[in-house]
Amino acid sequence: MPALNYPIYSISKLYKFPVYMTPEEYKAATGQAPPEWNPDRAPKYWFDPAAKTSVKMSVVYDCVIATAANGVPLVGEDGKPLTDLLVLSRNEASTVNIPPNKANVPGADVPAVPVPLRPLEGGEELFFSLGGVVSVKNTALYSQLENGFTVKDREILMAIAAKLGL
Repeated sequence: MPALNYPIYSISKLYKFPVYMTPEEYKAATGQAPPEWNPDRAPKYWFDPAAKTSVKMSVVYDCVIATAANGVPLVGEDGKPLTDLLVLSRNEASTVNIPPNKANVPGADVPAVPVPLRPLEGGEELFFSLGGVVSVKNTALYSQLENGFTVKDREILMAIAAKLGL
């Protein structure tokens, strides 16, 4: 049974960790100022609290959305969003790297480190929704939606076109 009872929902519902888009949001949620922005690292808006105490030097996350160098999600052979492993040092995994909340910040124009995802549950599937946005579908509820134009929709459009002389 899928986690959410909606036909389509945001990929953010699969995130394993909270996401903080601004330093202010991070401070409000954690009570601490974020580490200073490092323009030599990619932006990273989440952190894994368990990584700090890991005995291993690297942390492996089983599932993130795979992206091209420009940050665009990659398409798998099945036409669905491609997932991949993410390996980070424990220091990087345990901290955020949030750029200051202002324009033209050096280093902030590169794609962010992807957020690890929880495993998909039965009946959940990743797909590309409008505009190529990665979303999640509840396959049982999604199949009940009427996709595209119905015969009735086409009849109405044809009647409108005829009335307009098109």
